[in-house]
Amino acid sequence: MGQVVGFPSVDPADVRIGARLKHWRTRRSVDLDVLAQAVQLSPEDIRMIEAGRRHLTTSQMAAATQALHLPLWALVSDTPAY
Repeated sequence: MGQVVGFPSVDPADVRIGARLKHWRTRRSVDLDVLAQAVQLSPEDIRMIEAGRRHLTTSQMAAATQALHLPLWALVSDTPAY
């Protein structure tokens, strides 16, 4: 009998960060390809991050916030940290 391979678990934090990334990218009118180049990932990787199916490293998060002209908290929290 064959095995059923399950989907990898999704981290709720990655889902929230991905949703915030997509929100800010859209709001700032930054093209997916431009953001992908700034973060040094493929556009497909950015799509997966925005869908919460891939983890964004700290250095990638820093590059993304710099490309979007955002403070770091904008991707990790809905509450401004000032």
